Amino acid sequence: MRKGLTGGDYKPLTEADIEKIHRSVLKIFSEIGVQVNYPEALKIFEKAGAKVDADSRIVRFEQDMVMELIARAPSMVNLCGREPDGSLDCEIGGTKVHLGTGGTALNVQDPGSTDARTSQLADVMNMARAVDALENIHFYMLNVHPHDVERDDIDVNRFGAALNRTKKHIMGGVYTVEGIRNVIKMAEMIAGSPEKLRERPFVSMVTCIISPFKLDEDYGRLAIEVAKNGIPLVVPAEPLCGATSPITIAGTLVVECVDTLTGVMLAQLVNPGTPVIFGCVSSITDLRDMKYLAGALEMGLINAGASQMAQFYKLPIYATAGMSDAKVNDAQAGYESAMTSLMVALAGGNFIHDAAGFLEFCMTASYDKLVIDDEIIGMVMRAVEGIRVDDDTLALDELMKVGPGGHFVSSRHTRRHMRTEQFMPKLSDRDGREAWQAAGAKDTRQRAAEKARSILDAEPVSMISPEVRKKILAEIPGIRSFLME
Repeated sequence: MRKGLTGGDYKPLTEADIEKIHRSVLKIFSEIGVQVNYPEALKIFEKAGAKVDADSRIVRFEQDMVMELIARAPSMVNLCGREPDGSLDCEIGGTKVHLGTGGTALNVQDPGSTDARTSQLADVMNMARAVDALENIHFYMLNVHPHDVERDDIDVNRFGAALNRTKKHIMGGVYTVEGIRNVIKMAEMIAGSPEKLRERPFVSMVTCIISPFKLDEDYGRLAIEVAKNGIPLVVPAEPLCGATSPITIAGTLVVECVDTLTGVMLAQLVNPGTPVIFGCVSSITDLRDMKYLAGALEMGLINAGASQMAQFYKLPIYATAGMSDAKVNDAQAGYESAMTSLMVALAGGNFIHDAAGFLEFCMTASYDKLVIDDEIIGMVMRAVEGIRVDDDTLALDELMKVGPGGHFVSSRHTRRHMRTEQFMPKLSDRDGREAWQAAGAKDTRQRAAEKARSILDAEPVSMISPEVRKKILAEIPGIRSFLME
């Protein structure tokens, strides 16, 4: 698995551009302000010295206050997996790159299907199984909504379904304060203690800011609860060019920064040092009918630019890339996903979510696309790795030995480097036509469907000990028993 490699070579913003955006962000904080609709958050900001207009609920921040609060946040956040050797950990910050799933789609496309159906709790579990089996997907962000679960029970069931089917890091949006508390309690049981969970957090949570410049009451309440508990928190914003932000990418980046930094500041006031992550889910709108577009090239540009802004603020970033507006796994799905994932990864996006499995404006999660995107992510990470140049890779000794007209097929140097220097695809077809025809002349969709079916047809493996599963069922209200089998 290639993960945590250093990106940052693609820079759509110059240093002067970044400074202009930053100055605009500070001007908005001090002159326009942010509407804060949760009374407790309003009191927290006022106590810290922000200027609060009680009637309009507008909060304005002096520039020094903004920078001081941002500086309290850690520049690196470790989102852990559950392998003792740390092989599944994702160190988020700087320009280290990781890619995985995103959330939350309302529909699912089964292996081999071109139709979509309503997602269920079993899909949360099965998606976790697929992510666990696909080596290039670095983390599992809970990616579908369980329509067969009541709202109050969604948090424990989504996280529970994932925790018992993958050891990769699990992130998810949250719905209720009680749900947050019970998910944390469940994770503490699995970790062995509250202290062990904080030392190696294998769950993290997402609460959103409403663009432009608005902290919603529900999300404010949820963000404060997560921060109080010291669990890694993402506070993303989703300004959409021409709708909830200016049509220009530069203007959208200003809105994006103001919104997500508001969440960063709140988290630091609630619990200084909270592992909080700058978040961008921004894209463009289709100006014909104002719908959200997931596969647009401009989404890649926005999130690459947002990655640079996060690096400027010395904050880890949760960025978006890899989705498609296609309805099936066709050429459009492939090129849209590959282009944006590559752009944001090369820009040094840290936690690039939505990069595996999404079709149809982020409304549909496809099992087959998980498999296809696993291959795309592997290629993207090989591009991020770049070209290693040293005495060994220059191969001067080999060149001297072989000389003019020779070959390197039987060279030990070739055998030693062949699996690390080149990306070895597992889904792509590189056979000649005759061999391809003899194997059934299958295209990428068919091969992906076969692999997806093989993962789901395998015997499920529990990732939680029987004793802990029994304790979870006894002490966590609302969790479905089949998840702990």
